[in-house]
Amino acid sequence: MTIQDFQQLIADGAALNTPEIVAFMRQQTVKAQRITCEYNTGFHEPEERREMLSRLFGYELDKTVIINPPFSTDFGKNLHIAPRVFINAGCQFQDQGGIWIGEGCLIGPQVVFATLNHGFAPDDRQSLYHKPIRLGRNVWIGAHVTILQGVTIGDNAVVAAGAVVTKDVEANTIVGGVPAKFIKRIE
Repeated sequence: MTIQDFQQLIADGAALNTPEIVAFMRQQTVKAQRITCEYNTGFHEPEERREMLSRLFGYELDKTVIINPPFSTDFGKNLHIAPRVFINAGCQFQDQGGIWIGEGCLIGPQVVFATLNHGFAPDDRQSLYHKPIRLGRNVWIGAHVTILQGVTIGDNAVVAAGAVVTKDVEANTIVGGVPAKFIKRIE
């Protein structure tokens, strides 16, 4: 299986529950861990960081993107980051299901992006189901936020620190809480 084959399975909405798919995901996790361990240990100049992350993501990362270590992803190849994005320290990206971060987004420390879930029925518990996470342009995610699978956050939205986002967030709004709820519109 190739990255392109896997990404096509994701795009088709296929369940990630065959031995071949699970083995492929585990292989990719080991590759991602190798690069993120290197990224997170010692000091690296910005250009060296960008090179490591470009290798991890499989595309050239824009020079305006800043990702502070420690940084964690368990796949890497399905994380799509636009220019002028800032990601603070300690963020975790479970990106097998796809994560798209729009231009100019600000992501606070210790944010979790979770694109996978297990089946709820006991006989389906080992199956993995995925849905992408999408952030529009100029989204601000506060510290310690968790964003769950299938969530889209609209342009210019703000997610307050500590929120758990389980549903889509409209553009130009502020949400917060557990689960995240509408607080107010941004004028």
